[in-house]
Amino acid sequence: MERRSHVYMLASRRNGTLYTGSTTDLARRVHEHRTGAMPGFTRDYSVTMLVWYEEYSRIIDARIREYAIKRWRRAWKLALIDAFNPAWRDLYEDLGF
Repeated sequence: MERRSHVYMLASRRNGTLYTGSTTDLARRVHEHRTGAMPGFTRDYSVTMLVWYEEYSRIIDARIREYAIKRWRRAWKLALIDAFNPAWRDLYEDLGF
């Protein structure tokens, strides 16, 4: 059995720059984004707020969803976040990470 997996979106601020990713360890991966541990887009644009996520039992399902969301229009991504997290709170601390 595979570990639980997540697809997630980070934002620089409300309605700001967005990043979509998937991982088998949400806490570790978001921590890496927040601390700038890995070079790349999220560090360059200060995209550190966890604003949306979904859980999957298989990483392949999370990756399929991630790739689909990456092809979406920006307005659809914002609507998904608004429905899940209307206040655009940083969910990282809410999850106990």
